Amino acid sequence: MQLSPEQLIPQLVIYMVVLLLAISAHEAAHAWMSYKFGDDTARLLGRITLNPIAHTDPIGTLFIPIAGFIFGAMGGGVFPLIGWGKPTPVNPLRWRNKDVANVMVSIAGILANLLIAIIAFVIFKFLLMSGMIRLMADSTQEPVIMILENLLIMNISLAVFNLLPFPPLDGSKVLSTFLPASMQGMLDFLEQYGYWLLILLIYLGFFRAIIRPILEWVYYLLLLGVER
Repeated sequence: MQLSPEQLIPQLVIYMVVLLLAISAHEAAHAWMSYKFGDDTARLLGRITLNPIAHTDPIGTLFIPIAGFIFGAMGGGVFPLIGWGKPTPVNPLRWRNKDVANVMVSIAGILANLLIAIIAFVIFKFLLMSGMIRLMADSTQEPVIMILENLLIMNISLAVFNLLPFPPLDGSKVLSTFLPASMQGMLDFLEQYGYWLLILLIYLGFFRAIIRPILEWVYYLLLLGVER
């Protein structure tokens, strides 16, 4: 369904606010966890913060998400709503217990996104079960639902997406820790071609096929026990 400008602008604003929070939390978590393992590179660069200015990449955080949202909302077909922040700099040579640090720093961003999604889920579930959502005026109810839905969908999607074992995603760094030396050839292949494989899989709908049943299950739990 094509949105009018009056509908598109507030939805885009909410989408971008939630995206900036999700990306900032993701990158700040990487920086914080790296600092906890002895590397203060990101901390000295001011990256342990939720201030989106510290994590914004002009192309990945602003241009592509805004263009993708508008393109899809105006009837431009299926356009993957992807986005990324400025990579968090880390120095693995300064980590204590490097294998554990590599895993924890890599999954820190994923855990941050899951935490936000859980908080949004609990608030949403409470509003639905208590009936408070129905007592809100339409002018309040619509943005509240939109914000909570975006928090749920976006943070779950970012967490699942980053688990994929393709460079430069976090899942590839976790994979490199656990694979034996005999699999180094596969890691080299992924390092060289993983990005293009990832783009191809996104285009072919692979990620959509993975995330759809997960989101359906989340919505099932969200609406479980709620009076219709």
